[in-house]
Amino acid sequence: MAKQNTVFKDAFNRCLKLLAETSTLPSEPELGQVLGVSRTTVRAILTRCEELKLIIWDKRRKIVLRRPEPSDYFPTEETNSLAEIIERSFMRRILAGGAEPGMQINELELAREIGTGTTSVREFLIRFSRFGLIEKRPNSHWVLKGFTREFALELTEVREMFELRSAASFVGLPKDHPAWEELKEIEAVHREILADIDNRYKEFSELDERFHLLVHKSSSNRFIIDFYDIIAIVFHYHYQWNKANSRERNARALEEHLAYIAALQSRDPKQVDQACRRHLKSARETLLQSIP
Repeated sequence: MAKQNTVFKDAFNRCLKLLAETSTLPSEPELGQVLGVSRTTVRAILTRCEELKLIIWDKRRKIVLRRPEPSDYFPTEETNSLAEIIERSFMRRILAGGAEPGMQINELELAREIGTGTTSVREFLIRFSRFGLIEKRPNSHWVLKGFTREFALELTEVREMFELRSAASFVGLPKDHPAWEELKEIEAVHREILADIDNRYKEFSELDERFHLLVHKSSSNRFIIDFYDIIAIVFHYHYQWNKANSRERNARALEEHLAYIAALQSRDPKQVDQACRRHLKSARETLLQSIP
């Protein structure tokens, strides 16, 4: 089933970001408006903040006692919205199915797998179909279509602009931002897979998605983050469409990621730009080679 209470957890994490920048919190109605949640959810957030000794809450007074620490935040996987859960399940289904053109997707099966209604799944697929990579068929079925070299070139051009912008934003994140801790965890998984590359190279696609999504989210730009849907399906899952030399290709990409991660951790904009451009150039070449 889709995780419950994700609205509360997501809003709580966003409230912690406010705490890091102020000494007092606004009124409950104002806070609800800022976070986009009900007054009931606001009160639940304030109660948890008080339990963690982040604030003193005395009626209208909400005084910040300390800055949030990474351990105060809910894990990212627990704050996914229903739309994100559907997207992730869709991506995993395609990965498991080989992502070959002509692959059929059944909205009823996908909804049952996620534990949600077909309406939410259908809305996601309709939104995704605007890119022309899936096509509606009768009886709640969809078909995954192939894509052309021209489509891939157009996509890489936009992807490179967005990722360079996002990588530059990542460098400016505060030192205590939870993204840095997640980046460390992602780095550790990269090293674990490389240490056992012969047996674990197939795990790269999902790790690739996780890493680039983290970078894109740092942009705080809703259009960049929304565009990530199409980036993920093409760039992060096209490896499954062409399995030739996948072990060597994934090993090389893991090494490139580690260089990219090191550049981000250096917080040096020049190093980040160079590492990001190197990886994007390699990703473009790999994508084009995968198209028949």
